[in-house]
Amino acid sequence: MKKVTIYTDGACSGNPGPGGWGAILMYNDTSKEISGANKDTTNNIMEITAVLESLKLLKEECEVKIYSDSAYVVNAFNQGWIHNWRKNNWKTANKSPVKNQELWEELYSLTQKHKVEFIKVKGHSDNEYNNRCDFLATSAIKTL
Repeated sequence: MKKVTIYTDGACSGNPGPGGWGAILMYNDTSKEISGANKDTTNNIMEITAVLESLKLLKEECEVKIYSDSAYVVNAFNQGWIHNWRKNNWKTANKSPVKNQELWEELYSLTQKHKVEFIKVKGHSDNEYNNRCDFLATSAIKTL
């Protein structure tokens, strides 16, 4: 099984407001940078979108390590929130609807096609790939 490393980040200028996302996909000695933007969004939507768009590019089942500075995204999987949301008909522990349900459903579906591990990284620190993703995300906002 191919081993792929993905770094992702989302950014928002105002929350909600114009937002962008960026990602770097790495396989062996090859890397690919992707990014996008939305005129009216939230930081959390951009964080999820960065992971979603990255996984959509994988053409076959892969072993994937996803590095993100978003506790929201990482904890949804590592703390089992997403499994509870699905089991509880997309309601949170306090019975309110899960925000961004459509994105979470699509992301969950994509994670089922691969062996995915989510790893939390500290944002805006000395991680060159996370910093590059932040640059891609903030640069994408400027294209709007």
